[in-house]
Amino acid sequence: MATSIDQQFIEYIVKSLVNNPDAVKIERRIDEKGVLLELTVDQEDLGRVIGKRGATAQSLRTLLRALGTKNDARYNLKIVDVGGPRPPRDDSTAADNSAPAAADEPADDLAAPEPVEQEKPEDVGHATEDDVVEHIEEKQTLADRTRKELAELDDLDV
Repeated sequence: MATSIDQQFIEYIVKSLVNNPDAVKIERRIDEKGVLLELTVDQEDLGRVIGKRGATAQSLRTLLRALGTKNDARYNLKIVDVGGPRPPRDDSTAADNSAPAAADEPADDLAAPEPVEQEKPEDVGHATEDDVVEHIEEKQTLADRTRKELAELDDLDV
């Protein structure tokens, strides 16, 4: 079955976002409400496609709406959650401080706790100037790549 321009459009964008582009699948259905595109991605990439607070998914829907305006069609995008176990988040800060004492060490409930070195407030959570510059350069590179890819898409015959 030949894929339509709307499927190719969303597939191109999503595959450039995810780590597992081979797992991207888009099913196209037409019903009384218009064209429904069902997007399925690898469970690991689901968060990337949805984005923080759904921002990426909303952007995909906005782009589809623009394509629909051009093609006189109404598009809906459904992101399918296949329901597998979710991978752990990278930013987890779960520290297990409840490790049992070694078997050969007697438990001493009356022992004074060892002093813990406290971090100074000014040292906590601040990025260096190099970190900020690197972050900005990454964003600019991503923006430049996206502009180039969108320009290439603009050249497609629709």
